Amino acid sequence: MNTPIILSTWSFGQPANQHAWQTLNQKSALDAVEQVCIHCEDDPNILTVGSGGYPDRSGQVSLDAAIMTAPNHAGSVCYVRQFKNPIQIARYVMENTHHILFAGQGAESLAKYAHLQPENPTTQKSTDMWQKWISEHPEAAKDNAISYMPAANMEEVRPDDPETLPHNQFHDTVGTIALDTQGKLAGACSTSGLAYKVPGRVGDSPIIGQGLYVDPKHGAAVATGDGELVMAVCGAFLAVENMRNGKSPLDAAIAVLERIVETHDIHQEHQVGIITLTPTGEYACAALRPGFRAAIKTNDMDQMLEPMKTIFDNKVNE
Repeated sequence: MNTPIILSTWSFGQPANQHAWQTLNQKSALDAVEQVCIHCEDDPNILTVGSGGYPDRSGQVSLDAAIMTAPNHAGSVCYVRQFKNPIQIARYVMENTHHILFAGQGAESLAKYAHLQPENPTTQKSTDMWQKWISEHPEAAKDNAISYMPAANMEEVRPDDPETLPHNQFHDTVGTIALDTQGKLAGACSTSGLAYKVPGRVGDSPIIGQGLYVDPKHGAAVATGDGELVMAVCGAFLAVENMRNGKSPLDAAIAVLERIVETHDIHQEHQVGIITLTPTGEYACAALRPGFRAAIKTNDMDQMLEPMKTIFDNKVNE
């Protein structure tokens, strides 16, 4: 029997791990990662996932999610606007269709088969945030808005919380990977996407191989941060492929981050965090910059992890 382990991105991953722990021990890694995502999607205080998340430039919240246990067992949805738990629709796609990705109304049409009730994830809080943002960024309403990128709100930065540093804001996908007592891996991710994005923009989270990838023989990985950076290098797939080729979980994650740096002009606000896990329970947490954190829970641990290595300060935490 294997020792169960679950890792989830960001500080909201810790209560989500606790919520899913019994499921991981009594059911499966697949059920556990779904529960982590549901827990975050249902929490209106998490502004980057599920109900009450950051809206797009039109003032509407749109959600993406993916779930996976193997290259031939994955499902995802994107641009979901009428349901608050896209991870449940993604699981339905994985288990009940021959396809992998459904978008927009096509994804929402499957929700009734998953016995989900419509619930608009755009809340009054989301609307209030959008109205405040649009009043402070009138250029976003101009004809050239498609090229406009929102800057981080410096007034929201709290010195005692590194997750509020500018490069850690507005794109905090929940990504989770788990190993159960039967030695099976699973991963999932859920997000409302980049805050104040152009309507229709979709990032890495629902694209298999980008924000999430699981190979039952070699490992699992999830990424969070600037989706375009991750998508450009097939980030999660590359991390798992690195492990398949013999790299440790940490070296596999660092190699992805180095590829991103090699292929892009990295700006101060850019951030990517990656967590990796092998079928034997080895794990790693790495990021472009400090401030990214991941939650880990095992039989003996329930804590937050700082990155074991970050690219831009060359600091290794033993």
